Amino acid sequence: RASTRRFAQQEVPQDWIGQMLQEARCAPSGANLQPGEFIQVVGSARQRLSGALVQAYRDGVPAREDYSYFPVPMPMVLRRRQVAAAQALYGALGAARDDKAARQAQFERNFRFFDAPVAVLVTIDARMGSGCYMDLGMCLYGFMLAAAARGLGSCAIGAIASYPDIAREALGLDAGQAVVCGLAVGYADPTAPENAVRTARREVGEYLRVVS
Repeated sequence: RASTRRFAQQEVPQDWIGQMLQEARCAPSGANLQPGEFIQVVGSARQRLSGALVQAYRDGVPAREDYSYFPVPMPMVLRRRQVAAAQALYGALGAARDDKAARQAQFERNFRFFDAPVAVLVTIDARMGSGCYMDLGMCLYGFMLAAAARGLGSCAIGAIASYPDIAREALGLDAGQAVVCGLAVGYADPTAPENAVRTARREVGEYLRVVS
């Protein structure tokens, strides 16, 4: 799989969503807790959610995730990977480093789920421990692989978690539901340059150790 950030407007069969989630739930989880909820957002609810998120971003509202995402401070070795990923994406789009408007416009598309036919908000019970986020991550990846097996593209959207209070209010969610991420799903637009981006992965020798 690879992250898809522009989609064709071909509809995804609704029954596929349930099928993919059933397959994703085969992922392991500690004590079989199966943490996390998947909320498909459609119609006026989607317009309300995306509109509120876009407005918050344009207004410069500070991000305040429900959970810690990045290390603070960011170690330089990780910062270099972050910068390289941004350069790959914005380079493919022809958005120069000093073209702030173009970069902001692209980032804003996160909050519209990249205009994908299917928009999903992923939440977790705020009482869950850190290990449950790992379990939910495995389920998320299972969902994305199930999508790829059907010829669909997908993109996990961490930016959606930047404004959890706004998401909860827009969708009428309980305060005990922590917002984890968004998920865009659909048929990838094969002509979009951003869909051809492939970020580098660490060599196996960098993260595999054999201890005897």
